[in-house]
Amino acid sequence: MNGMIPERQSVATKRDIIKEVSEKCELTQTEVKDIVQAAFDSIVASLVSGEKVEIRNFGVFIVKDRAQRRARNPRTGEEVVVPPKKVVVFKPGRLMEARIR
Repeated sequence: MNGMIPERQSVATKRDIIKEVSEKCELTQTEVKDIVQAAFDSIVASLVSGEKVEIRNFGVFIVKDRAQRRARNPRTGEEVVVPPKKVVVFKPGRLMEARIR
């Protein structure tokens, strides 16, 4: 890193999303909060039940199994076994990919 301090990236929070949607749709922030939370809860419930969540022009969320692996503790150098686990993977859609580029 050549002694340079990495630049801090700004963060959009759920609250920011609620505020923006509330202004665009002329709904109260409380109404939008309930809608956004219901959408997030639905996505999580689908992933928990093993479904793939595909949102057109946005992206796809899937749950993948990560195999057991060996790793090293960076402090001690000791080899440790990392147990298998499930991870959520997001693959952006073509439209999002194009807009970000």
